[in-house]
Amino acid sequence: MSTPCLEPEFLLTRAKALGEQLAAEAAEYDRLGQANFSAFERISHLQLGALRVPREYGGAGGTMPDLARLVATLAQGDSSVAQAMLPHFVFVERTRLMATPAQCDHFLSRVAQGTLVGGASAELGGQYRGEVRTRLRRNGDAYVLSGEKHYSTGALMGQLLKVLALDDNDQSVLVVIPSDRAGVVRHDDWSGMGQRGTLSGRTELHQVRVDEQEVMRVHPWQQQRHHTGSASQIIHCAIEVGIAQAALIDAAGWARSKVRAVRESGQPQGNKDPYLLHKVGEIAARTHSAEALVLWAAEQVERAAVARFSGATAEEMEQLAIDAAVITAEAKAIATEAALFACQTMFDVGGASMTLRQHGFDRHWRNARTHTTHDPIAWKYRAIGDYRVNHRPPPISYLY
Repeated sequence: MSTPCLEPEFLLTRAKALGEQLAAEAAEYDRLGQANFSAFERISHLQLGALRVPREYGGAGGTMPDLARLVATLAQGDSSVAQAMLPHFVFVERTRLMATPAQCDHFLSRVAQGTLVGGASAELGGQYRGEVRTRLRRNGDAYVLSGEKHYSTGALMGQLLKVLALDDNDQSVLVVIPSDRAGVVRHDDWSGMGQRGTLSGRTELHQVRVDEQEVMRVHPWQQQRHHTGSASQIIHCAIEVGIAQAALIDAAGWARSKVRAVRESGQPQGNKDPYLLHKVGEIAARTHSAEALVLWAAEQVERAAVARFSGATAEEMEQLAIDAAVITAEAKAIATEAALFACQTMFDVGGASMTLRQHGFDRHWRNARTHTTHDPIAWKYRAIGDYRVNHRPPPISYLY
């Protein structure tokens, strides 16, 4: 399965072919309310998860714009598959920054060979989003992990599972364990109206044994600004761009061959109706504007990442991380609005016949509406405005 030297463009070509396959399968999996497990087998075989792994560990050493393109390509085919991969790509970013050299060598080498990583971070309850009660307790020369995660995106597809927990000193740790270890119970009980195949069910952790090398000490990184939060947001942006692209393709295809002319248009064919062409043009303009802004933001995140890993000064790293956070917030707001607009407006193109269940086009809107609830864009706009007006940097956030 391994290739002597992975190249980003090679993986992007593979992703495009896979995205086309996923697009042909997505409506049926959505109708059944099931995850496309075979998609993750193909992703593993194609080594797409190795895109951002550095070359010294066997990866392709791709850039953040490369990652944005790859995620958008997968999301255009099946946005659930793309979102299920989000914890994997975030894991790669944070391992590069936060892990020990031995952990980098162990985990990233496995990822380069096709190992996939699922996530288990979010919990119910607490006063604020992101509060964690899952505990990692010392037990002799090892540890014991106990708790319950309500959302565990990708947990059922990953060979490894990353779990956010608190240690005996109430400091954050990232525990990385085999997903089938004794005491780990994963449930396929995610019931969202959209993104049905993200494998985001509950995970129970019953006195799970954890070894020292499986614990990443991430607490110090939560107190300083760096690029990985923006990197996570770029992935979310790319998912929304991919959803909008899928809606654009289906709207244009329907207008091209399925729409009947409205008598008042004076046109013999629906594909000549100026109002339908206007609607498709609006969708295209907003989708491609969002795509361009997301890629620009990804370039800024890449600059911040390169500075971090190349030994830039603290002042340079801080400013580049701030620049990346602000432009990524702008990209997230615009990508959210583009996805929602595209997935709603497409039905103005197709009319009532486009809403028939047999076509499955409603999944685009449900997917967009479900995914865009992850972090409200009102807070993005506020942070952007506060920086542009008052030069106050966005808040530091480990989660986003």
